[in-house]
Amino acid sequence: MRSDEDTKAEEEAPAGPEASGPAGATNEQPPGRGQRWTAARKRAVVLRLLRGEALDAVSREAGVSVARLEKWRDKALNGLEETLKDREGDPLQTELDTAHRRIGELSMEKELLEDKVRRLENGRPLGRRRSKK
Repeated sequence: MRSDEDTKAEEEAPAGPEASGPAGATNEQPPGRGQRWTAARKRAVVLRLLRGEALDAVSREAGVSVARLEKWRDKALNGLEETLKDREGDPLQTELDTAHRRIGELSMEKELLEDKVRRLENGRPLGRRRSKK
């Protein structure tokens, strides 16, 4: 457990260039046991790795295993790559998306009509009625 002196010493320590990140997120303490890491905290840690800080050092400071940090970094890089692949306003993609939606609507309509025909051919009413007793 940390003493009040440790906390005061950290508060009085000058912030280095690392603290100039997004909202000073790099100086935050890791969440306590049983608490979850927010996306903002994960992003701050991953940004430290992408800036070139040593994986082992970040792992120790953040209290997170190296494997987990590597996983977060890989996910961030994959997400970045996917985001950069997307084209905004691509007319072919827009037309393809519209066609896929229409195909889905027609497929559902076809299934509903087939079900309706099957019920009519079996002599069953479409809706079951309850007796009025």
